[in-house]
Amino acid sequence: MTPLRTARAVGALALAGSLLAACGGGADADSTSSASAGEVTITNCDEEVTFPSPAQAMYVGGDGNLLSMVLALGAQDQVAGVSELSDTKEALATAYGADVVDGLHVATKDYPTMENVVAQKPDVMLAGWNYGYTEEKKLTPDLLADRGIAGYVLSESCRQADGKRGTMPPWEALEADIDNLGKITGREDEATQVNEDIATRLQALEDAPQAKQAPTVFLFDSGTKQIFTSGSFGGPQAIIEAAGAKNATEDVKDTWTEVSWEQLVSSEPDFFAFVDYDGQTFEDKVKVLESNPATKDLPAVKEKRYLNLPIPAWTSGPLNINSAEQLRQALEEHELVPASDIEPEFDLEP
Repeated sequence: MTPLRTARAVGALALAGSLLAACGGGADADSTSSASAGEVTITNCDEEVTFPSPAQAMYVGGDGNLLSMVLALGAQDQVAGVSELSDTKEALATAYGADVVDGLHVATKDYPTMENVVAQKPDVMLAGWNYGYTEEKKLTPDLLADRGIAGYVLSESCRQADGKRGTMPPWEALEADIDNLGKITGREDEATQVNEDIATRLQALEDAPQAKQAPTVFLFDSGTKQIFTSGSFGGPQAIIEAAGAKNATEDVKDTWTEVSWEQLVSSEPDFFAFVDYDGQTFEDKVKVLESNPATKDLPAVKEKRYLNLPIPAWTSGPLNINSAEQLRQALEEHELVPASDIEPEFDLEP
């Protein structure tokens, strides 16, 4: 991820019908229970992996996105520890309850290390490549396995042959994770309910009136010299499309990655969405856009067509559907898409 986010622990539309169909046909969704009692074998990043089930002591890394999956399943009592929550706590508390989030054990306020993870005595770790797992810091599923800990990899971060992240459409990746985590936690019924809720809300977004020409949305994660954003395999791609817009960087076959200022300007964005977290504030990002000669005269900047949402609203997780609804509402307010009766379940703006 950007230098800013690397420093803070992140190195870093399928239609509703196809989302439901992915339960039986997605690459990572083809999960089958093993014959052994207390275990389940699933397909994760195209590999068959066996996990204890139900997991009793999970370590959850990431940007609050994997934790949001666990909380959506009601599996918070099966969590032994989580990595820092400073950028994610407010959004998670809004969606799942402050008492639930306050009850979690924060095992580190920094990037997780193998020593920190092992100290929590977990049976499973949930993370993703550059969402907790990293070869450089020697924290990988293979190394965890050597210590008797089963490592689950966030599907959004599964790696292509060239090392770039993303191997399936974002909604399918999310549904596969929820389905798999339902099996790992022993909460398959809850996983089905979460996926069905997402599919129903996706269908409502699809059925809403659409603009004759979809407005272009640029996701501004952070940046000064280069801009950190998200391509066609990241959660924002799914969110932006579901809201009735076009992702300005949909031609980038990656998840979270850097692009140039020239690419931003040439995309002629109608709207800017921002990822809120410590390091570079929303106000700082707006100041960058409004002071840069290349962007200060863009209509979207001059008219302040902005939406700022926290990290777990954008990174792959169940809050993505709320983000799509909230983005749709913002686009309607700026008359970039027709009015509809779409309303987000939560207001996640900081």
